[in-house]
Amino acid sequence: MSSIREALEARERETLAPQAAKSADSRGRLRPEPEDDVRPAFQHDRDRIIHSKAFRRLKHKTQVFFAPAGDHYRTRLTHTLEVSQIARTIAKVLRLQEELTEAIALGHDLGHTPFGHAGERVLDQLVPGGFRHYEQSLRIVDTLENDGQGLNLTWEVRDGIGRHSKGKKGAPVGLEPSKRSATFEGQVMRVADLIAYVNHDFDDAVRAGVLDPNALPSDAVRVLGPTSSARIATMVKDVVVETQKGGLDEIRMSDEVLDATLAMRAFLFEAVYENEVATAEFKKATGILGGLWERVRERPEDLLDRRIVEAEGVDAAARDFVAGMTDRYAVTLYERLYIPKPWVGPIAWNQL
Repeated sequence: MSSIREALEARERETLAPQAAKSADSRGRLRPEPEDDVRPAFQHDRDRIIHSKAFRRLKHKTQVFFAPAGDHYRTRLTHTLEVSQIARTIAKVLRLQEELTEAIALGHDLGHTPFGHAGERVLDQLVPGGFRHYEQSLRIVDTLENDGQGLNLTWEVRDGIGRHSKGKKGAPVGLEPSKRSATFEGQVMRVADLIAYVNHDFDDAVRAGVLDPNALPSDAVRVLGPTSSARIATMVKDVVVETQKGGLDEIRMSDEVLDATLAMRAFLFEAVYENEVATAEFKKATGILGGLWERVRERPEDLLDRRIVEAEGVDAAARDFVAGMTDRYAVTLYERLYIPKPWVGPIAWNQL
């Protein structure tokens, strides 16, 4: 008698596009393990990521604005959920494996530092050999989670996480095969990440008073639409239509929509991510993370994971510890390590 999982795997073969990844055909995990009776491999991976500690910490990690007081600003967690929603929408229309797409989306930013991109730049200067958040995301799922055992995810999820990053100028589509994700689901997540952040980061910048609502490049607005929801709809439809027209040989965008999307990103880097007003508080991140890096390496026995120190050295353990912090934990620990506590001396009875 076949298991529930095997019945679901059979359904995938019947309903998904030929180009879609199939759970039963996964290249496997880092360590072989028995398959679940109910959940196919990619669904199991999605669930493991959602229940991880690193995923929960995303709610207190900055997206753009450091420790925002308003309730409606994005965090790394809400960004991740928006990416997942957009990616699943595209995957559903193209008949790709939605749970693989979702697992990659939910895991792609697990390795982000406190204080957003500013924090990543600081750690890149401090860590010997540099720091890249997508590499740290893989380290979290491979090694750090589950008390040092990792999540033991499938090859396909790990490949998508490791190849999602675009940086300041990288294109979301059109990469040569050796540089893009091996699965269409991973390629979908890469473009969904850009669609999400060029729209919601603009919203947050307007909410913060950093940008005028009419500040976006007029040519991009003309192509994509006047509102965030309209622009997301235009981008998603374009990806679906162009990919279908191309015979699903790779994830595609039209030249017009891609150029407008990249123009929005370039504008946001200049006007928001590198804006002096928006990043003024981030300059303090250099001092905070630099101070934490120095102090935890001085006191590894008190603050760092002894197993990592013994196996890989103090620098590796310090990188994992500092990169894993939330914004507020980094500030709290810095205060505890560097700010003197007020001293209250003896008080005479006649002073009461």
